[in-house]
Amino acid sequence: MADFSGDSPTSQPEPPTQAPAGPAGDDEQDSPWPFVRSVLITLAIALGVRHWVVEARYIPSGSMLPGLQIQDRLLVEKLSYRGRTPRRGEIVVFHAPHAFDPVLSGGRKPGPLECLPTNIPLLNKIPGFTNPACDAYIKRVVGLPGERISVDPTGHVAINGKALSEPYVSNYCPVDASSLGGCKSLDVMVPAGHVVVLGDNRSNSWDARFWPGGPFLPDGEILGRAFWRLYPFNRSGSL
Repeated sequence: MADFSGDSPTSQPEPPTQAPAGPAGDDEQDSPWPFVRSVLITLAIALGVRHWVVEARYIPSGSMLPGLQIQDRLLVEKLSYRGRTPRRGEIVVFHAPHAFDPVLSGGRKPGPLECLPTNIPLLNKIPGFTNPACDAYIKRVVGLPGERISVDPTGHVAINGKALSEPYVSNYCPVDASSLGGCKSLDVMVPAGHVVVLGDNRSNSWDARFWPGGPFLPDGEILGRAFWRLYPFNRSGSL
């Protein structure tokens, strides 16, 4: 009787064939390590650029009005002051006075881990969660080493007895006919390695006039120079 099953009763079963081994790189392609490595490299480059070259900052307060508005986005470059000292009129970003003022800091500087929450969105908005010494301030350089700088109660500045022209300032401290009111005055000689900085909004700026440990900003506490406004786009351009 014919057998139509397709198997011959006298045939021997053939040994199973094995699939050819794939290229040696298949295991690496299945591994997440290449992706993780690229992310880590990109992150390291971004952090390096932010720390050593340039970073974006925003204006959180009205201390630099009218020139810099609240929520303006700025670029801060960090290369210039490696080769020279700050110049009058430049807008600088620096560590908060709580990091260097002898009264406010108590002689202690915060560590990197302590300042980490300051750079995390949402967390840095929680009152009391971040250390004020980890904040950054933005002001304008008005006094240079070796100069005598005087600031009267209205906020007008004189350098070595000569009035300083400041077209960027329009909000001065109000005083009455008896010269009462106004803001705190200042009359000091700027030491080497320091500058004096003020906010453009003289009537509403917590700057060198009010720091309890003295009005001098050490050069080493300056993070960089604000040089470009990114946003809003209709006011973007150099500062």
